[in-house]
Amino acid sequence: MPSPERGLLPLLGPAFVAAIAYVDPGNVAANLTAGAQHGYLLLWVLVVANAMAVLVQYLSAKLGVVTGRTVPEHLRDRLSRRGRLAFFTQAQAVAIATDVAEVIGGAVALHLLFGLPLWLGGLVTGAVSTAVLALHGRRGVRRFEAVVIGMLGVIAVGFVAGLFVAPPDPAEAAAGLVPRFEGAGTVLLAASMLGATVMPHAIYLHSALARDHHGHVPAERVPRVLRATRTDVVAALLVAGVVNISMLLLAATSLRGVEGTDTLEGAHAAVVASLGPAVGLLFAIGLLASGLASTSVGSQAGAVIWEGMLHRTPPLLVRRLLTLAPAIALLVVGVDPTQALVLSQVVLSFGIPFVLVPLLRFTGDSALMGPFADGRPVRVLAWLAVGAVIALNVVLLVLTFTGA
Repeated sequence: MPSPERGLLPLLGPAFVAAIAYVDPGNVAANLTAGAQHGYLLLWVLVVANAMAVLVQYLSAKLGVVTGRTVPEHLRDRLSRRGRLAFFTQAQAVAIATDVAEVIGGAVALHLLFGLPLWLGGLVTGAVSTAVLALHGRRGVRRFEAVVIGMLGVIAVGFVAGLFVAPPDPAEAAAGLVPRFEGAGTVLLAASMLGATVMPHAIYLHSALARDHHGHVPAERVPRVLRATRTDVVAALLVAGVVNISMLLLAATSLRGVEGTDTLEGAHAAVVASLGPAVGLLFAIGLLASGLASTSVGSQAGAVIWEGMLHRTPPLLVRRLLTLAPAIALLVVGVDPTQALVLSQVVLSFGIPFVLVPLLRFTGDSALMGPFADGRPVRVLAWLAVGAVIALNVVLLVLTFTGA
């Protein structure tokens, strides 16, 4: 545990690792599709989703700091054996959907940069992410955090750079902050953007990141660590939010109405044509860093779920194969990468309530959290967020099955 005189900086870091989940290739696909097809219309979804993310990521970190245990560990204590297996199954489905987005994104980036076949790019992405995870095991939490945070910086530069070349229209962007939909397609995209922004695996993981980063926190130091945690979460999610909003603004400004922007490859080509090869190169590098970093973080979240729910962790290679294989299979059979990315985010959106509902019950439990249990305003805001997610998913199901 860092000593008091060392200041705030040593207490920061876990949220920046979790924030990688909020700028993964699924975000790129969902945000570019929304901007290219509907302009600024769904900008408000990103703003609302990012505000929700700040709240839930802080609650997850708070649970880890105060109790010294992760969300999956608390779930294991409260579920029957059958319930644990059922919950673990849906959490693994979320992990697979996460890896589909991240590996496909890395594969597309390698194709854009070096012309690699998509299936080979997927294998390279999986191999590099496995090496980053091995670094976590050999060198410890801080080294893993440093590598991932460095990748976050590359992602931010890659996706924000285009706005300096083609700034958005302020009036039109402001109009996009008014909540509204225009047909079933925008609801599907909103669910996809929400699933890409509020990531279930990041919520599972953050409780473990905070616990491992801070170690055992004596009761008298918990308030200081929680203050630092709030700073960590707000700063990290501010970076992620700026990157996500930049993606949508870039698409709305430079890609709207351009043929072929419904794919990552087409969007890249349009960026190059509209903004020049330098911005196109930064875009591709940002996408690659996004895929490599996010699949590493997603795999670490999978380990936390395995350990917490089943009290066992398979070898690293086994875990990677379990979630990597479906993504590689999709690339081999020729599924459209961008469509797979967007649909994977819809799957993630349906996984959000399964982790949010237990998390809010835990952090609102005074018997578990003591004086650090959520107050009434926080509980109300958090449950409203959960209700909004569930309502959006119900509307999405109705529109999907009625063909509206």
